[in-house]
Amino acid sequence: MRPARSADHAALVELWRRSVEASHDFLAPGAVEEIEAEVRGALGAVAELWLVEAGSGPAAFLGCTGNHVEMLFVAPEFFRQGLGTRLLEHARRLHGPLAVEVNEANAAAHAFYRACGFVQTGRSPVDSAGRPYPLLLLRQGDA
Repeated sequence: MRPARSADHAALVELWRRSVEASHDFLAPGAVEEIEAEVRGALGAVAELWLVEAGSGPAAFLGCTGNHVEMLFVAPEFFRQGLGTRLLEHARRLHGPLAVEVNEANAAAHAFYRACGFVQTGRSPVDSAGRPYPLLLLRQGDA
């Protein structure tokens, strides 16, 4: 695990896209392209960006601002291998209990965060850009 650099951003966007295409079947046609442009900008805007490498490139990454997880994505070939958990544990060691929003329609992600000790604290009927993708607001306990 290491901090990501701006030179990593193109590979992280490609990882993001593959992860989303494998896990976000609820997105409307054209949404991935629209959101990808936002992700490119967000990579440089988060306070911290961490990645886990495997082979010659990134296998997973997490971006956070303080204790708020802004993004956590794992390459599909590394799903269920503990990389997301490892990144969350790293962020928690740095910042204490974490908060995150997860798409309500992404049952696998919601289950992952529950397994990592997150509980639902709220719900938004739209995503952060106002699109019709409800979000569940989650927070880890203090334990």
